[in-house]
Amino acid sequence: MRHDIKLAEPILDVETLPLEVAVVVPTLNEAANVERLVESLSVVLAGRGWEVIFVDDNSSDGTSDLVRRIGRGSRHVRIVQRVGRRGLSSAVIEGILATAAPVIAVMDGDLQHSEDALPRLVDAIETGGAEVAIGTRYVEGGGTGDWDAGRVRMSRLATRAGQMALGTDVSDPMSGFFAIRRDAFERALPRLSAIGFKILIDILASSPTALKVAEIPYHFRSREAGESKIGARVIAEYAELIADKTIGRFVPIRLIKFLIVGGLGVFVHLAVLRTMLGLGDAFITAQTAAVVVAIAFNFFLNNSFTYADRKLKGWRMLGGLASFYAISALGAVANIGIGTWMAGHDERWWVAGVAGVLVGAIWNFAMSSVLTWRK
Repeated sequence: MRHDIKLAEPILDVETLPLEVAVVVPTLNEAANVERLVESLSVVLAGRGWEVIFVDDNSSDGTSDLVRRIGRGSRHVRIVQRVGRRGLSSAVIEGILATAAPVIAVMDGDLQHSEDALPRLVDAIETGGAEVAIGTRYVEGGGTGDWDAGRVRMSRLATRAGQMALGTDVSDPMSGFFAIRRDAFERALPRLSAIGFKILIDILASSPTALKVAEIPYHFRSREAGESKIGARVIAEYAELIADKTIGRFVPIRLIKFLIVGGLGVFVHLAVLRTMLGLGDAFITAQTAAVVVAIAFNFFLNNSFTYADRKLKGWRMLGGLASFYAISALGAVANIGIGTWMAGHDERWWVAGVAGVLVGAIWNFAMSSVLTWRK
């Protein structure tokens, strides 16, 4: 597909101005929007030292190639192409780390964020004293465009959850349209979860000190090209991010997910055991089959849920399943050994049982993270 690139001429050459602001745009199959976005940025940021960094998750529609072609004719335009990695939050982080600009703006590549508000976001930081300036849909002068009532309610609910998790009255902590001072980002960086699509709330919750926030109203526009990325995965990752910023301070969220899967595995174990006993199989046969099936169930669910960021595919799944069986077998030995030892010291039976389960579960989690789903 041929793209004829016609960009607005910058008022001043990029080399004559010090770099003032970088616009980070995470993309996945947004080729249809790239040229218009660059044209719009060249207008609203004219007279400033600026660059736009597209962070593309190896789009199948040629987004990266298109940005490179544009970049050969304009030094304002750069590309970071990621292969084997996906996720908006991590893409934004990599984009920010790839620029030297003292102020970084973040916006989507779908043209739904109004570039007209971008200069106001930057000015709120450069001259207004804010550390982060948020484009908000939920104050006077802002709006959600043509969203239906159901989507507005869902967004409001998610926004309220974010406000409660942060303990803040920021009107739009889920906004994907904001600007931030580099030093403010760098203070939050070591604590970022980089989970899902809502990087702003991650930054606000991860900053060791409260950030000075400015809120700039804007109207959310309708998507004209490409496909929306909103779905069940986005909602699940947002819930995980909220959990990580609250209870995750005390217990690793991955461990909680691992234990949830283990709990579901108990029901699978019991269901298989009951079914086989009902068919007349001996207990040892039924119990063995139940263990084998439950471990396989735990492996596949953990692979897609607990370790989705390290998901095993293809032939690697066979090796992972084998290692998970071995780890689980040793975990069962640890479970029995600890429980028996504690029961022999006159501990109450249920205390010994719970201790055995916890030791086995922690062993399984630790070794699975190191061996089965190692980075």
